Amino acid sequence: MQSRVQVCLPTAAVLGLFCRGCLSRARSFPGRSFGCSPRRMSRWNSLETCGSPPSQENPRVLITGGLGQLGVGLAQILRKQYGTENVILSDIKKPPPHVFNSGPFVYADVLDYKHLRELIVNNRVTWLVHYSALLSAVGEANVALARKINITGLHNVLDLALENCLRLFVPSTIGAFGPSSPRDPAPDLCVQRPRTIYGVSKVHGELMGEYLHHKYGLDFRCLRYPGVISFNTPPGGGTTDYAVQIFHDALSTGHHECYLRPDTRLPMMHISDCHRATVEFMQAPECQLSLRTYNIAAMSFTPEEVAQEIRKHLPHLKVTYNPDSVRQTIADSWPVRFDDSNARRDWGWAPAFGLEELVSDMLRSIRDKRTNTGFPVS
Repeated sequence: MQSRVQVCLPTAAVLGLFCRGCLSRARSFPGRSFGCSPRRMSRWNSLETCGSPPSQENPRVLITGGLGQLGVGLAQILRKQYGTENVILSDIKKPPPHVFNSGPFVYADVLDYKHLRELIVNNRVTWLVHYSALLSAVGEANVALARKINITGLHNVLDLALENCLRLFVPSTIGAFGPSSPRDPAPDLCVQRPRTIYGVSKVHGELMGEYLHHKYGLDFRCLRYPGVISFNTPPGGGTTDYAVQIFHDALSTGHHECYLRPDTRLPMMHISDCHRATVEFMQAPECQLSLRTYNIAAMSFTPEEVAQEIRKHLPHLKVTYNPDSVRQTIADSWPVRFDDSNARRDWGWAPAFGLEELVSDMLRSIRDKRTNTGFPVS
């Protein structure tokens, strides 16, 4: 049987800007390379055999939306592995001094296709991590902007990844599921039908990436993140933000007002597990991947459960509940738990943090940060 050859085509070809005759001539035009088989991509994006030794050269990584909750921490990990100069953070905001001084940082607007293309070409980028997005609650407050950033920006990144044969990581989310999805647990493959622009845009991204992988060989990789909990960045407008804010409130005022009901159960994850999952997934040989989009899970808890765990350390914590209709409706449409058995089987995913470990680490980290910056600790 003749093997099927997957080809990466440039943006113009994918979008139909070439007619059939022009595309045929472009493919055969001497001295021009308008296609790249995955087996002759860069060494970082090759279709590895499962027993092949790792490449001796490091990938060149560009992270969009790098000043959000995840970008800086991921850059630190990748720089330790691949070298500081090989990992470029980008955003449209001015970075704080410690971020600017820690390694390469550039301005990058994902809606500016030409400038993004220049960055990829000039910096010889081979891996692209696309973190630019408006989250669930913020997106519902500004649907037009969310559509531009989450969908138009995604299309720019997909086109550039295809054109330059990049390994592309685009995170998805618990919000990619909807009220008709299985909730306990939600499997990798099921009915999704989200009811937020954030969720709709993420499902769109999953399907577009998988389509371009199957049709043109794009090395597209996607993880559905649960709620991610970290101490070093402020909440960014997501429905699970309470699970970050409650720790800050516990150590500052001793009181937290929660915008969800006390029994609202959602999947959650410590940021260290989130970063590790992302790196391990990006490093996994393609021959191990049976899917292009995977759930990853660590724990699932309610506001009342996390409050009770915090009270083991801070008995004075008081929590009141004032459910916000928008966020509560969103949370009620999301899964209670993720089924991540495929990620565990295919590329060895396993979380390190449970609820007890997460609470201890968050309280210690926030207490140390407040002490070091001169803020009182409750």
